[in-house]
Amino acid sequence: MPSTELLIAFFITTAIFAYIPGPAMLYAAAQTIARGRWSGLMAAFGIHLGGYVHVFAAAAGLSVLFHAVPVLYLAVKFCGAAYLVWLGISLFRAKVNGDVTMPGVEQKSARRAFLESISVEVLNPKTAIFFMAFLPQFIDISAAFPVWLQFVLLGTMVNLMFSSADLACVILAGAVVTRLKRSSHAQRLMQRAGGTILVGLGVHLALQKS
Repeated sequence: MPSTELLIAFFITTAIFAYIPGPAMLYAAAQTIARGRWSGLMAAFGIHLGGYVHVFAAAAGLSVLFHAVPVLYLAVKFCGAAYLVWLGISLFRAKVNGDVTMPGVEQKSARRAFLESISVEVLNPKTAIFFMAFLPQFIDISAAFPVWLQFVLLGTMVNLMFSSADLACVILAGAVVTRLKRSSHAQRLMQRAGGTILVGLGVHLALQKS
């Protein structure tokens, strides 16, 4: 593994990146606002699992393809953006349930949020680029562990740190939801707010320069 000094720099840098508000945190918050805290937690978990796809891709060197084949990067980028916009529009069109705490409704929403979140994270090429650009700075080719294993271990640490930030965002958003969920009007406003965030994220991803 890298030296102690390098690991300290790694953890500090990772924490800074993790707790700067970004798309994953906003996405988890949007799911919480629109569907409730349990859905937000499942969304954060889905993002976490989706992150491992990029960790192992970085370890295998597959992320290099995005640099070598720009068309592939753009294709994945626009697919992810379109998916986010579609999710946001779906929230706008969704009917408000009289009681968002109903077990059946909440369980269904949470399962859907979980599956959607995995897809959103896997279809985010910038996550792949981040892992490929960030992790090599802390890889020690002279260490006892092979390079691919260092990628996996450090990538897992990064994913866990980012997920802790997502969870903190879900908890804060959940506190707001708890106060507002008794009103059907407030529920509708929360759905629209969540949908607006998702559509905004999709448009931002599509228009953002590579």
